[in-house]
Amino acid sequence: MSTAPLPERGGSLTEPFWQAAEEGRFVMPRCSGCARYVWYPEEACPHCGENEIPWVPVSGRGQLFSWAEVKHELYPAYEDTLPYVTGIVTLEEDARVRYVTRIVDADPAALAIDQPMQVVFRTLAFKGVDGEVVAPVFRPSAGAAPGKVDE
Repeated sequence: MSTAPLPERGGSLTEPFWQAAEEGRFVMPRCSGCARYVWYPEEACPHCGENEIPWVPVSGRGQLFSWAEVKHELYPAYEDTLPYVTGIVTLEEDARVRYVTRIVDADPAALAIDQPMQVVFRTLAFKGVDGEVVAPVFRPSAGAAPGKVDE
């Protein structure tokens, strides 16, 4: 069996992200030099060149930038998850950070640009794939119209 399409762990630049997710925390790398978020993680800040980029907690709130409902299998392991919604969420802390994610607990027809979103944590596991991972995904914020969900 394969571990694809699960994320690589152990020694990767993203390991602190996945460890925090297992603990129910949403974190992003933030440059010590210029204080900008560096997403997707880099060895050095693309804005100022600083090498110290610690992972810091973020609120888990943002706005829906874009989304798409996936109805066709892109990878054999995804077959049992169809259909699902992928999306891009801008973070409340910095709208320049665009986090590509899965959108859950939402009717795709009820989603809207700039809709308030909140992070939730879900275990990702796929048929025929070894292992699983806890991942931060997003859903519409409670009380947010359209696509209202309760917390």
